[in-house]
Amino acid sequence: MHDRHHRHGGFTLLELLVVMVIIGLLAGYVAPRYFAQVGKSEVKIARAQIDAFEKALEAYRLDVGHYPTTEQGLVALMQQPPGFAKWQGPYLKKAVPPDPWGNVYFYKQPGEHGDYDILSYGRDGKPGGQGEDADIGNW
Repeated sequence: MHDRHHRHGGFTLLELLVVMVIIGLLAGYVAPRYFAQVGKSEVKIARAQIDAFEKALEAYRLDVGHYPTTEQGLVALMQQPPGFAKWQGPYLKKAVPPDPWGNVYFYKQPGEHGDYDILSYGRDGKPGGQGEDADIGNW
């Protein structure tokens, strides 16, 4: 005998709405924490890249006798500037990358904070800022 009131498998609209609300609450709680970690990792990547530039610049200085000029920039770590016979590069394994937010690193020699300055303006690409928008430099 078959029961005429046998319920077919499936969910009611109310059950689906409850599940959607629970998923929304979880996403609202987890997403900000996740994206904060992504931002922190981008800052760490920028610091690591600047550290790699510093090591390459020291090797360049040991070979050539001085740091690249502001005009030569970080490109001098990959391409021999004209007239520099002592250049033994390239000093980086790959081309100079942009910062984690897709902007170019700024290089200035002589620097305001040392022999040279290497700078990323952070997520917003503008001087100053707080948090992920803060400038990241080698000083």
